[in-house]
Amino acid sequence: MNKNNRNHVSAFKARVALEAIKEEKTLAQLGSEYGVHPNQIGQWRNHLLEELPSLFSDKRKKSDKEGEELKDELYKQIGQLKVENEWLKKKS
Repeated sequence: MNKNNRNHVSAFKARVALEAIKEEKTLAQLGSEYGVHPNQIGQWRNHLLEELPSLFSDKRKKSDKEGEELKDELYKQIGQLKVENEWLKKKS
């Protein structure tokens, strides 16, 4: 595999970024240890720091609300179909 065009697994990126956040070693030391350019490690670290707050946001409430809206819409459709079905039974 070409050294310049490697695709790293997300778990690897996360592990390296966490090491960079700990600041026990410099980015250059981490780059030598993991075989990744220090600038790339810095980008992964920055990306991790930017995305951390979203890990703790309450997305579950938003999806629950959307689920309730979908459920209400489906119940409405079921009711309408029942009425139509009964009307068709009476007509025939």
